[in-house]
Amino acid sequence: MVSTKVNLCGLSLDNPIIPASGTFGFGYEFAELYDINILGTFSFKGTTKEPRFGNPTPRIAECPSGMLNAVGLQNPGVDKVISQELPRLKKCFDKPVMANVSGFSVDDYAYTCERLDKENQVGWLEVNISCPNVHGGGMSFGTDPKAAAAVTRAVKKVTKKPVIIKLSPNVSDIVSIAIACKEAGADGLSLINTLLGMRIDKKTRKPVLANTTGGYSGPAVFPVALRMVYQVYEAVKIPIVGMGGISSAEDVIEMMLAGATAVEVGAANLVDPYASKKIINDLPRVMEKYKINNLSEIIGGAH
Repeated sequence: MVSTKVNLCGLSLDNPIIPASGTFGFGYEFAELYDINILGTFSFKGTTKEPRFGNPTPRIAECPSGMLNAVGLQNPGVDKVISQELPRLKKCFDKPVMANVSGFSVDDYAYTCERLDKENQVGWLEVNISCPNVHGGGMSFGTDPKAAAAVTRAVKKVTKKPVIIKLSPNVSDIVSIAIACKEAGADGLSLINTLLGMRIDKKTRKPVLANTTGGYSGPAVFPVALRMVYQVYEAVKIPIVGMGGISSAEDVIEMMLAGATAVEVGAANLVDPYASKKIINDLPRVMEKYKINNLSEIIGGAH
């Protein structure tokens, strides 16, 4: 029998498959389709201090081998996530969940993470630093090593659970951001978030998305994500959650060889709601194909 177990920042996972934030809601929606307890865990919808309605529509645009989204972090705010979403999730998911947190100032991040850190259901805090810094001219926290480090330090001061910083690929040097986060105390890193892109409607001659630009995800970004995970693994020795275009068990093996301890499946869930389940079911077969007995032993195996 092959072993699919991995250890992510001190917590054991039955397998490395984690549906990505924004593609799996708060879990219970997918629990109507299959038993989500087969997952390693999942990262719930990006949560902010205050409720957010999100961007105007249209928010989604199709692309070859992927999609653009500009949802705009629509969520009910941390108070309702704690009072309504987590109790509802508890009825169908009995494992620790990954809490994805977004913010527009360092104080926002610290406040939301401190609240979620106290919840027994939360196993990890995944901190999305791709948000615009309202006190820094609108530039994303994730594009500046100092800003990324400031968020990391602030969150670590008010939390006890593992903090995983989610990195933006929209930078010239993702390694410098990763090093800054690690030195500021990050317990792990997840990468990559979506790549910035756009589409234009040739009939109206206007951008398809109301927000003009959006995040590009799907199979087309996999080679970029793989390269960045490989580079970051070389530079920092903390766990990495790899993501970006993963849609098969074969992709999982490749991403783990690049350096990922676990992987997140994003756009594939929106194409096929059973995508994560299918990947988990196929993982033992693919492991046997490549003569892998223990998944945890191949992490970083390409280095």
